[in-house]
Amino acid sequence: MPLKKAMIFAAGRGERMRPLTDACPKPLLEAGGKPLIVWQIERLARAGFETIVINHAWLGEQIEAALGDGSRWHVELRYSPEREALETAGGIVQALALIEDNDASDVFVAVSGDVYADFDYSRLSARADALKALPEPGMHLVMVPNPPFHPNGDFALKDDVLSLDGAPRFTFGNIGLYDTRMFRDLPRGTRRALTPYYRETIARGLATGELYEGLWENVGTPAQLQQLDERLRSR
Repeated sequence: MPLKKAMIFAAGRGERMRPLTDACPKPLLEAGGKPLIVWQIERLARAGFETIVINHAWLGEQIEAALGDGSRWHVELRYSPEREALETAGGIVQALALIEDNDASDVFVAVSGDVYADFDYSRLSARADALKALPEPGMHLVMVPNPPFHPNGDFALKDDVLSLDGAPRFTFGNIGLYDTRMFRDLPRGTRRALTPYYRETIARGLATGELYEGLWENVGTPAQLQQLDERLRSR
């Protein structure tokens, strides 16, 4: 079955992007003539996604005003406001009612709003079907070659299986498939990162991965944003 639901993390303050983010939320910063988050929405829409949940905290009203209800991309945008950023796992818990329909567990894609990738999200449908078939919640992470700022990578990937130790090691590309069952026990309004969930799920042998070697940028600084802007405009 094709994947229908995604979440874009857009609640961060973007401290390293200051002063650009003092008056503009980081996902609305532009590269190649478009806000970073719009590139993501367009790719998800092209892959057949119908519902995209966006969490926000810092200047979140600007995000809602800029993107609207999603109809221009033929998707439904749902917003999950946070008074203070709850980090990634906390953001998922806060948004569970928007991701699930009628409290039915679901597998969804989550991606950071400040990442640019030419990734084809439709590739993940078969992986989602495999996750849904598991008796307990697992995850699937899209890995990328280690960038200069993260030379040792995050996890080892061999034969589509992720492990905490071993080689070759790659960097998590901030694109993942998750099962909502994984987040049911965390109370809403709790700040919590996804990192402990990665490590626990990988240690239990319930995490698969794939290597994506196309254009991918984790836009963390104004210099990286400028480089990406120049690259996209030259294409």
